[in-house]
Amino acid sequence: MSNTSETRSTTVHSVDRAISILQVLARRGAVGVTPISEELGVHKSTVFRLLATLEARGLVEQSASRGDYQLGYGVIQLAAGATRKHDISVTSRPICMALADAVGETVNIVINDGAEAITIDQVIGSAEITSVNWVGQRSPLHTTASGKVFLANMPPEERRKILEDGLERYTEKTVVDPALLEEQLAEVRELGYAFSVDEHEIGLTGVAAPIRSLGGGVIAAVVASGPSFRITAEKAPELAEHVLTAAAAISERNGFPKAE
Repeated sequence: MSNTSETRSTTVHSVDRAISILQVLARRGAVGVTPISEELGVHKSTVFRLLATLEARGLVEQSASRGDYQLGYGVIQLAAGATRKHDISVTSRPICMALADAVGETVNIVINDGAEAITIDQVIGSAEITSVNWVGQRSPLHTTASGKVFLANMPPEERRKILEDGLERYTEKTVVDPALLEEQLAEVRELGYAFSVDEHEIGLTGVAAPIRSLGGGVIAAVVASGPSFRITAEKAPELAEHVLTAAAAISERNGFPKAE
C-alpha cells in the first residue's frame, strides 16, 4: 500500500468533513447548512452536528443572517500559531514521493509563468532509467501535459492570446494548430487531466493534473512522466488515476475543499 493510500485509510472521517466545512466557509463566507451539504455531498444533519461542534470550540459562529455560519475568531488564533508559510513544493513533497513510489516514474511539480511552465520540484521514481533534472527548466505550454492543464483552465481570452502568438514545433508530434489544440484542451477540462506523448521530446510521455487553491483556481500541476515505450496508451489511464488522486490530495493540503 502506498503512503497516500495509508493516509486516506487512517483519516478520521468526521475530522476530514469538519475541515472541509471550514474550507467552504473560508472560501464562501457566511453560508447556510444546505449549501454546505450540497457542495460537499454530506447529509444536512451531519453538517449541522459538525457545525455545532465547531461553534462550541469557537471555530465557527452564526452570522447576523439567521441560519448562516461563518468562520469564528478561534480560526484566527490557530492561524497565529503558524510560524512559517509553506510553499507548494514543501506541502506537496510527501505526496509526490508516495506517487513516484507507486507508479515508478518521475514526478514533478510545475507552475505557470505566462506562456511557459516551470518545474519547481522533482522526485525520481524507482523505474526511471535516467536522472534528468527538470527543476528550473522552462517549457512552452502547448508541448507538455502540465502546460495543457494550465491552458485548459485559464480564461479564454488569455489562452487565445498565447495561441495566436504562434505555436513552435518541437517534434513531429507537437500540436501547432490552434483549433486542434483547443479540441484537446476541451477534452482536458472534461477528463480532469492532460497527457503529452512525444510532443516536447521524442520518447517522453507525461500525464498531469491540476493543483487547486482554496478558491478553486489552478495554481500548479503535478506530473508523472517517463519513457513513451513504458507509458503506453493502454497504461496512461491507470497512471492518470494515480496522478488525479495525488493532485486532489495536494489541493486539499492547500485548502481546496474535499467533496465526498
